[in-house]
Amino acid sequence: MLRGLEIRDMLIIDRLELAFEPGLNVLTGETGAGKSILLDALGFVLGWRGRADLVRAGARQGEAVAVFELPAGHAGEAVLEEAGIPAGEELILRRINTAEGRKTAWVNDRRVSGEVLRRLSDTLVELHGQQDDRGLLNPRGHRALLDDFAGLAAAKSELRGLWRALGQARRDREAAEAALAEVQAEEEYLRHAVGELDALDPQPGEEAELDGRRRAMQAAARVREDIARAHAALSNEGAEGMMRDAARWLDGAVADVEGRLDAPLAALARAQEALAEAQDGVEGCLAALDHDPGELERVEERLFEIRGLARKHGVLPDDLGNHAESLRARLARLDGGARDIAELRAAEQAAQGAYDAAAAQLTEARRAGAARLDAAMADELAPLKMERAVFATEIDAGEPGPEGRDAVAFTVATNPGAPAGPINRIASGGELSRFLLALKVCLLGAGPGRSMIFDEIDRGVGGATADAVGSRLRRLAETGQVLVVTHSPQVAAKGAHHWRVDKRVEGDVTTSHVAALAESERIDEIARMLAGDTVTDAARDAARALLAG
Repeated sequence: MLRGLEIRDMLIIDRLELAFEPGLNVLTGETGAGKSILLDALGFVLGWRGRADLVRAGARQGEAVAVFELPAGHAGEAVLEEAGIPAGEELILRRINTAEGRKTAWVNDRRVSGEVLRRLSDTLVELHGQQDDRGLLNPRGHRALLDDFAGLAAAKSELRGLWRALGQARRDREAAEAALAEVQAEEEYLRHAVGELDALDPQPGEEAELDGRRRAMQAAARVREDIARAHAALSNEGAEGMMRDAARWLDGAVADVEGRLDAPLAALARAQEALAEAQDGVEGCLAALDHDPGELERVEERLFEIRGLARKHGVLPDDLGNHAESLRARLARLDGGARDIAELRAAEQAAQGAYDAAAAQLTEARRAGAARLDAAMADELAPLKMERAVFATEIDAGEPGPEGRDAVAFTVATNPGAPAGPINRIASGGELSRFLLALKVCLLGAGPGRSMIFDEIDRGVGGATADAVGSRLRRLAETGQVLVVTHSPQVAAKGAHHWRVDKRVEGDVTTSHVAALAESERIDEIARMLAGDTVTDAARDAARALLAG
């Protein structure tokens, strides 16, 4: 709900502050007094595209500030959240326009783009007038308006769920078909790769174990020759034979040297024992280093096969087993893919059937709602002196979507026998205004927390028709806030709050002023609207009668 509007240095307004109220707010004044400027300024701060020359002559910049009351759960909260702006009970929009044409906007002291303002404005204000193209005249919104009138929120919510389910079923089927096509394209490779891996059957840790064995056998081959030479040096042909000969020679001489060889012979005996021990150790080492000459070749061959496959598949040697399982799983998908896709297609068909049935039910509900709306419009148009006009809600087949497969458009025929057409192309200015008002009454007002603005929607009507227009505006205002710019005394008399806009010339400067009217002042203003420049007592009596009734 719009609570306040402050304007500085815009067109012929130097400074103006307005505080609006719930209910029907009317603005009156002579032509050219500046009533439309107020709407221009409000549209500017809301980000609407309008006239560019808004800055007052001689001013450095123009500024407009709008204050809205934002109840909990208001649709504007989602826009604020997306823009990263905290939401509260009060929403302050401020926008400036420099004399050079640069525009800057803030929402709750956070700088924002014009696009954010426009998205917010869609949740805050509805503008209706003879040039209305934002709300009821926009065919893209007609289906939603019909659905609100017919009370189809629950049916649409169910259908949106079925649409999501259908979309998921379709995506699942498409993903499975794509995966199957991919596997089929590489089937020959997969079967060869799996066969190759299964034939080799590499085990986790095997590459490291084979590498260790290979290194050990290579090392053994290098040292065995030296150990064999050492063994030969210790054998009969070497140290052992020489020591045995030495012992025999000494034994032959021991009797002739009177015991002088006893100690050397004992040492020699001990040396022979140590030599025998050394021979045993060397022989044991040689035995340990002995291996099958083909073993190293076999180890190297398997090691190189494992490493070659790892490089081929781009994995670590220890991951070859897991990679083989992955390839086998892809083959399994190939083998079972046709069966899975058949099941997914059946699920998609079931989801499509459920959506089609619910969409058909929603279409029938819309047709029933359209008939009720057309009848309600006929009832509303008669008091507005348009009893010969025909309003029709057309429902045609449209593209399927989350809210059904219906294209909805409001059409009118203003004269009997004339072809029907889009409401904004067939109706004249005055007729269009009354169509919009009747439609708004039938649709039971604006959305929650949204202000409605009617700009001279009563133009071209008077008398009983103008009174009917005023009555309907007052009905709309019972559940929200309505602002109406009017030249009709019958409409002005229906207002709960009344402002008069006038133009003043002081020196060479023309400015526009707005004043809230007390009850007695309202009598004079409505009398002026009835009588013109000269307000008579009869005009005041007529004004009192309008205000009373």
